[in-house]
Amino acid sequence: MSRIQQHPVLKIPENRKIVHFFFKGKKLTGYEGEAVSSALIANGIHVFNIHSRGDTPQGLFCANGQCSHCTLIINGLPLKSCVTPLEEGMEIYPLVHLPEIPIDDHPLGKHEKIVEVCDVLVIGGGPSGLTATIELAKMGFNVYLVDDKAKLGGKLLLQTHKFFGSIEDCYAGTRGIDIASKLEKELRQYPNVKILTNSSVVGIFKDQKAGVFVNNRQYVIIDFKGLVVSPGAREKSLIFPGNNLPGVYGAGAFQTLVNRDLVHSSDRVFIVGSGNVGLIAAYHALQAGIHAVGICDILDKVSGYKVHADKIRRMGVPIYLNHTVLSAEGNEKVERITIARVNKQFQPILDTAKTFEVDNLLIAVGLTPVDEFYDMAVDFGFKVVKAGDAQEIAEASSAMFGGRIAGLQMAEMLGKKVTIDGSWNRKAEVLKSKPGKIYAPVKVKLTESFQPVIRCDEEIPCNPCTSVCPVNAIQLEKKRGTIMDIPRYSDACTGCGLCVLICPGLAITLARKLDDEYAEVVLPHEYIPDFKVGDVIPVTDQTGHFLENAEVIKIRYNKKYKTHLIHVKSTLENGQKICGIRVQDPEIAKPKEVPSFEYLPVNGIVCHCEMVSVGEIIDYIREHNIRDVNQLKQIRVGMGACGGKNCSVLLPRVFQMAGVNWKEVTPGTKRPLSVEIPMAALINEKTTE
Repeated sequence: MSRIQQHPVLKIPENRKIVHFFFKGKKLTGYEGEAVSSALIANGIHVFNIHSRGDTPQGLFCANGQCSHCTLIINGLPLKSCVTPLEEGMEIYPLVHLPEIPIDDHPLGKHEKIVEVCDVLVIGGGPSGLTATIELAKMGFNVYLVDDKAKLGGKLLLQTHKFFGSIEDCYAGTRGIDIASKLEKELRQYPNVKILTNSSVVGIFKDQKAGVFVNNRQYVIIDFKGLVVSPGAREKSLIFPGNNLPGVYGAGAFQTLVNRDLVHSSDRVFIVGSGNVGLIAAYHALQAGIHAVGICDILDKVSGYKVHADKIRRMGVPIYLNHTVLSAEGNEKVERITIARVNKQFQPILDTAKTFEVDNLLIAVGLTPVDEFYDMAVDFGFKVVKAGDAQEIAEASSAMFGGRIAGLQMAEMLGKKVTIDGSWNRKAEVLKSKPGKIYAPVKVKLTESFQPVIRCDEEIPCNPCTSVCPVNAIQLEKKRGTIMDIPRYSDACTGCGLCVLICPGLAITLARKLDDEYAEVVLPHEYIPDFKVGDVIPVTDQTGHFLENAEVIKIRYNKKYKTHLIHVKSTLENGQKICGIRVQDPEIAKPKEVPSFEYLPVNGIVCHCEMVSVGEIIDYIREHNIRDVNQLKQIRVGMGACGGKNCSVLLPRVFQMAGVNWKEVTPGTKRPLSVEIPMAALINEKTTE
């Protein structure tokens, strides 16, 4: 089975209960309670269903219940496998074309209506939902927190990297998975909070009630006075030929597989999108023992933090700017992808094409807020607020503040006299700031004493290095007066290495002069070392250029930060330049000598549920003069199991391609329910023996 057996940050669980299940009659094993999709991928199965249009294979895409790619026939019913827990003895088959309606000729059995009451219903247990609930609980409100995952934390559970921001405000220097545990522990001390995990709010209704599918088994109606909408965001897809192939994932789905479920999902990945999500996904791949072949972005500069990009380049991962993906190709699964440079109009220049052999293509081109319930609640006149990505796509550090503010706003709506700390809004704004000015690096002259060499030269919201230094040897420049300022070393370093350990961007080293020829450099290393003292290892400068092979003279491991400190002996000339250790051979990331691809852009799929291509939609818009998204339902656009959640984001671009101004187009009608639930569950029918 393809499981991750060791990891530099994550603890491999012991004594997980092994269960047996059957796929197409073949007996397989997995872990009880893990997603069915993860168990199948761990067993090397990537094709989950065969679409009725062209017998097209489909597999996992979002791993978040927000699309229908992973639908399987599980114990006779069509279910989304990414949100269906694995159980002993499950009978699983691929969904071929459309599912059959199960025969049910039994009379109605016993059934019941379950109603519960609370002051506030919080939808989503990510960083903002957790902090909103904590603030409400502190003031004595009876709160129901509903989350569709087995464990609270949202995307924090996928984040093995250390957080940016400040220590006092958002746990900077702490890994996302650990922040989730801290917030959950704080929340569970309040007896006035009821937590419903593995549960989904499927609908809200005009009589101020919500329908909740609890533990994917019971339908419960919750009567509430106030509503906090914080379910996060769904990943955007991208239109290109082959975008529907198994092996094309959202980056979050990849992180779910490798960081939550510890599944070695692939051997070689390529990533589209150089925002923080894409950059971090490449880093997570390398930590999981998966080759990161490259990253491309259609823009001319990295859209994520420069320290993230520098870090991933140092690891040996190239970033191709001004490039777009042309196609993904393979026999029932991704086997190769092709990218090409774009011109000023963002059109691909085909003779610059590069083809890479990969088995996984990660799409990290942005997120769409899941805020449909907020809009409905406003229309119904409810007391409602939204927080986190549902309000604005930003870093989780900002979402935690947004959740606190949302909790207090809700308390105020419900008649509580509250005072919202004005600094919270200011801090939240700073934490979600885009990268700012880039400064020239400061020249460093090494002495016989250790000193930090800081390569954090872009304005980003981060200051843990200044907070952790025991002698205040690192200070912010105070040009902006916020944590966006650049850190600079002043004097008096003790060589403790705390700044090296805590830096989320791995942008700090310690260095000193040994003699007139050699230097000692201390490097952070978030991998399991495949070298020992006495070995020579390849070291690079800030942006990944090879400098020399340096001798390892000491290896230390810090349990608190789960980071190794690697002491190397280098030439004196390179001592202040060395910034990282290359962990991936550059040969791994090279493209094929001759590109191999077919580029038919109109073949890209827009509506994956119904398998409708961009060419079909453009032709229909032009032929029938379409100016209403709802009219596209005639060709099945938006009519699939995802409820139009994913294709609707792509339609503005498609209308533009058809020569229609999107401002002239009437939006599509949103479906009232967020996810599908069995009809029997709506009345909590008890099966008769």
